[in-house]
Amino acid sequence: MIVATAGHIDHGKTLLVKALTGVDTDRLPEEKARGISIDLGFAYLPLADGALIGFVDVPGHERFIRNMLAGVCGIDFALLVVAADDGVMPQTVEHLRILDLLDIRQGIAVITKTDRAAPEQVAKVAAEVRALVAETALAGVPLLPVSAVSGRGIDDLRQALLAAAHGMRARLREGQHFRFAIDRAFTVVGSGTVVTGTVFNGEVKPGDRLVVSPTGVPVRVRGMQIRGVDSNCAGAGERCALNLSGIDVGAVARGDWVLHHAIHAPSRRLEANFTLLAQEQQPLAHWTPVHLHLATADVLARVATLRAVAVAPGESMRMQLVLDSPVSAIHGDRFILRDQSAGRTLGGGVVLDPFAPATRRATPERLATLAALEQSTPLAALAELLKIPHQSVDLARFETTFNLTAERAASLYRSADVEVLGREQRVAIARTSAAALRQQILARLAEFHRADPQAPGLKVEALRIELAPYLKPEAFLPLLHELVDARKLEIAGSILRLPGHNATANAMDEKIWRLVLPAMLRADYVPPQTAELAANLGLSEDLLKDFLHRKSRTGEVMRVSDYRFYPRATLARLAATAAELARSSPGGMFTAAQFRDASAIARKLAIQILELFDSLGITQRVGEARKMRQDFEPILGPVAPLQASGAQHSAHRAGAALKRAGPKPRS
Repeated sequence: MIVATAGHIDHGKTLLVKALTGVDTDRLPEEKARGISIDLGFAYLPLADGALIGFVDVPGHERFIRNMLAGVCGIDFALLVVAADDGVMPQTVEHLRILDLLDIRQGIAVITKTDRAAPEQVAKVAAEVRALVAETALAGVPLLPVSAVSGRGIDDLRQALLAAAHGMRARLREGQHFRFAIDRAFTVVGSGTVVTGTVFNGEVKPGDRLVVSPTGVPVRVRGMQIRGVDSNCAGAGERCALNLSGIDVGAVARGDWVLHHAIHAPSRRLEANFTLLAQEQQPLAHWTPVHLHLATADVLARVATLRAVAVAPGESMRMQLVLDSPVSAIHGDRFILRDQSAGRTLGGGVVLDPFAPATRRATPERLATLAALEQSTPLAALAELLKIPHQSVDLARFETTFNLTAERAASLYRSADVEVLGREQRVAIARTSAAALRQQILARLAEFHRADPQAPGLKVEALRIELAPYLKPEAFLPLLHELVDARKLEIAGSILRLPGHNATANAMDEKIWRLVLPAMLRADYVPPQTAELAANLGLSEDLLKDFLHRKSRTGEVMRVSDYRFYPRATLARLAATAAELARSSPGGMFTAAQFRDASAIARKLAIQILELFDSLGITQRVGEARKMRQDFEPILGPVAPLQASGAQHSAHRAGAALKRAGPKPRS
């Protein structure tokens, strides 16, 4: 359990911590000389079970409120300290408001210096304190009068702290990446750079490779200590010191994080829910400059409200914070805003989206997204995000926003019953939405085929833009592949069609096909080029080309070059010949020359055919040779290899090839 003090200067916070722990947290010479706390102080109270209560003693002077804010981030418990002789003072009030804005709900109100005040004065101050906390998250906390000088009430306070520590629910460590807020950085002779701070999420061990954020410097944890003792692990809810290698002390400071590389994603725009203190005299106007305090960071920012509406005192509103320098934040991080001069606290809130967009802030989709992000758990937020129509969830961003490990995210996706699409850039949509989209794809193709039966089909990209523009191409393709696997859809290159659709299924095309196919088959392994074939059949060359290109989309003929098409059956026999060559060759490798000789066709044409086989995934080129990559039969159909062989056969085929080579292609 981490406990922070809070309260006005000279109300006995440091002496109280010393009475509880035996540690004087004023470590700076200036603090000793002036008798006041200037920076954060730290102490520990060991528990019988080996656990610790960590104390963060904060300065009470208004000039050092920045240090106080760095100290109360990430705490579990507050000690609100009020001196009996002074009573409630300005910094008592401001510190309490900060604790309330940070949603600190557990604590004890401590009336100190009771040895300096009469019982009536102590009772009066106690009543003031009870009234003060009544309207905050600390309403109803215990109130204990003590004297650090006489020792009165110290044992009772210590026992109350021990009871609170034993009843404290441990912070979640599993399923989250490590995140550590730095409050001090210094050099230790013989060790190098050391940083101290609070572990917000996850766990860390010596040897872990992490990142200092927002600078992005990679570091390695050489070693670590808790309460000055070497440790093998530290987790969420603990304070520790990390000895880092890979970074100089001048490159790291209070306000930085040490975290897992997966959540290193600095941002200059945060979308948040913000509450302006009711005690403010003026509304908070759009584009007002402020100080943003998030964890241990203090960053200049501007307030960007929707439609430039001002925030009234006591009002809560969604807003963007536009930062002068980047910070690392995740969903749920609490923050405080102070005025431009850092003279007073304005209010505070919670981060909803650490990656807020600069434009399209008022669209229905964006407003629905923000409403979803107001949910308290990642699972609830994801469920709401999936309900937003015409939108997918960027899973990499979602996991970074909520600081989810891959394992926890996968479990969450199973619980949410989502369909994850894509690999490099994963997105999610609801399974019901994915099923509906697949039905829309089939219905649209059926409609297209009815309207234009001679068209080969719809282009993949055109269909995506029409039906699912919110999905990137790499996310849309998996939807199509499932339909292909179920044999409800066919993909030929970039064209989609329903199974059995034939763009040449009409009387005119059937008549041309009855002429073309026999002529191509008679030509054996060297079908005529389109100009010669058209002349032989008495057809227009342009008409024949258009027909063959459309027919090639059915797979019954295939284009080997710009001017030559092959029937699929002929290519199957040639592929069988290549397979036979591979089986009979050492290492399964054969050359283009061997294929040319075996098929008795010209070398240039043999290479074009092999390049087609390469593109179909049947063969694979390895240097100057080729090997079979997969069985050709599922692609081209079963057929026996060439049986004839010998010099006579080769000479006959070579002569036929020269005779049928036809005129050179037109330029």
